[in-house]
Amino acid sequence: MSDTIAEMLTSIRNAQRAGKKEVLIQASNLKFAIAKVLEKEGFTESVSREKINDYEKIKIGLKYYKISSTKKLPAIKEIRKVSQQGQRIYVKNKEIKDVRNKFGIAVVSTSKGIMTNAEAKKNGLGGEYICEVW
Repeated sequence: MSDTIAEMLTSIRNAQRAGKKEVLIQASNLKFAIAKVLEKEGFTESVSREKINDYEKIKIGLKYYKISSTKKLPAIKEIRKVSQQGQRIYVKNKEIKDVRNKFGIAVVSTSKGIMTNAEAKKNGLGGEYICEVW
C-alpha cells in the first residue's frame, strides 16, 4: 500500500530542487485541496486539473524567488508529511501550534475541509495534521 499524499509532497520537493516550472501528479480530491491551500498561501504559482491520456492529473506551477539574474530560490524550503499511514496524528483546536514562528503553515484536514493551521485554530476546529510547509 502506498501513501499518495507523501508521494505528492515528494514530487513537489524533487521538482523544486531540480528547478522545474511545474509538476504533474495523479489527481484526487484530497491532493487537489492540499494543492489549493499551498496556492492560496503563496507557496505555488498555480493549481489546475487536466486530463492527459484519459487520466486526470493535477498540474502544480512551482514558485521561485529570483535572487540574481541566474539564481532562483524555491518558495518551499521544506515540505514534510506529519501524519503517516500507519500512525495518524490528530490535533485538537487548543493543541494547534504555529509552524516555524508563523513563517510556515500546517495543512489540517478538518470536518469543514482542508485548511491551514491558522484557519483551523480561528474556526475552533481540530483534525488530522497532514503536513508542514515552510
